[in-house]
Amino acid sequence: MDAAPEGQGPLAGIRVIELSSTVAGPFCGRLLADFGAEVIKIEPAEGDALRLMGERKDGVSLYAASILRNKRLIALDMRRPEAQDLVRRLVAQADIFLENFRPGTMEKWGLGYDALSAENPGLVMVRVSGYGQTGPYSQRPGYGVTSEAISGLRDLIGEPERPPSRTNTSLTDYITGLYAAFGAMMALFERTRSGKGQVIDAALYEAAFSFVEPHVPAFAALGKVATRAGGRLPGHVPNNLYPTADGRYIQIVAASDSMFGRLLKLMQREEVVSDPRFATPSARAAHPDEVDELVGAWTTSLPLDRLEALLAEADVPSARVYTVADVFADPHFAARAMLATAPSSSLGEAVVPGVVPKLSRTPGDVRWAGRGIGDDTADVLSGLLGLAPDEIETLRKAGVVGLPPQ
Repeated sequence: MDAAPEGQGPLAGIRVIELSSTVAGPFCGRLLADFGAEVIKIEPAEGDALRLMGERKDGVSLYAASILRNKRLIALDMRRPEAQDLVRRLVAQADIFLENFRPGTMEKWGLGYDALSAENPGLVMVRVSGYGQTGPYSQRPGYGVTSEAISGLRDLIGEPERPPSRTNTSLTDYITGLYAAFGAMMALFERTRSGKGQVIDAALYEAAFSFVEPHVPAFAALGKVATRAGGRLPGHVPNNLYPTADGRYIQIVAASDSMFGRLLKLMQREEVVSDPRFATPSARAAHPDEVDELVGAWTTSLPLDRLEALLAEADVPSARVYTVADVFADPHFAARAMLATAPSSSLGEAVVPGVVPKLSRTPGDVRWAGRGIGDDTADVLSGLLGLAPDEIETLRKAGVVGLPPQ
């Protein structure tokens, strides 16, 4: 089938008003924008806090160049009633309203779902927060990392003899952004039957907790508390990082009998299957130290490049641990368009992660990198709300709206 024209993804014709900051909300909005939705993001005149995260080039946030891509950016001072009214008027023309303020803030500004849906019954309101819109913790300030801690997920990351670790990315924010976008899509689909919108309540701690799934029934039934396991996956052996002769590491996964057999043949240690500790998957799972010692003795005898070649030829799942530099040099990432070059008004161009997932007929695309603060304020207010240039200038002078410097 032919691909859809550029910018005409499956969400073309859907309008999103995004009033969110940092990562979870903006990532949700970015996903919708990648697939063709018209996303109008609102940020303060000083810019979204995410513009202060990550690296910068010539004073420009490289993170913002990616996570704000494909969006129209307007600047409003949401503390002002005039700005709140502008948002109300924009949402009246929208399909989705995305926000991630502390619960109750939207109601304080007259932007709660009851008020907005009275004028726009089909509105889908996506609400991202640390602990959800209800419950005893709902008013706690919530960030991804604190929500990850309370979810139980953080306690599973790292080495068992060290304090819990974290990934060098906003993991829980991204998980929640995915759930928020998924919820929005389900609500839009249901709206085709009922004609009515609804609220999506996406909590950071719940999104992270959902990834603790295998350990919940185990505790309920057996009282077993999962612990950090380092590079291992308990119960699935061998499945670990193994050292190589040149001081590097390779991930090997060969827990099934067929894969373990191919690995032993490659290692020229086929005789060990007669050892009851190695004979079955359950036996290997009960003796992870012995299995890792066996495999590690072989991997430390060969350099990484040679191990990769041998394991690939034997059809044993394995991989070196890539750095970002490795990703940029890898032909598979290039062939799958996972490094996209986007035009940027401030950087010339920016390389950003490609669109996920791949759709065969109506794929998403990266049309432009994140723009500057308030770059689209005038166009949005005039085009959607019919404000005249002098009205916009009056709002600018009053500090209600922000425009790019002339």
